[in-house]
Amino acid sequence: MTVRPPSSLTNPGARATGFDLLEYELMSERADALGRHGLKVETAIARLEACTDEGMREALLDEAADVVWSFFITRELCGLLSNKDAIARYRIPRAVIARLGVVRKPRTD
Repeated sequence: MTVRPPSSLTNPGARATGFDLLEYELMSERADALGRHGLKVETAIARLEACTDEGMREALLDEAADVVWSFFITRELCGLLSNKDAIARYRIPRAVIARLGVVRKPRTD
């Protein structure tokens, strides 16, 4: 399915090229991905806040850190370089921020 950008976003004197249409579709996909990642962050933080078991909390902290790290990378791909507003908006705890980007060894339980 092809999507044409709204006429208000195009230059009236220029013709739309294939590159312009592709860029519009890519921007749309980036925005959709950012929204999906935002929902994952909300879910992970809510699970973490609702947790009462200390043993389970460590696993949820690791999961939340991975989700937030992925979200921050997606934000950067969208051109949003500062994460301060996202940290405040999603109420991301400092314990999660401290674990961002940490590569953990696989568990051998």
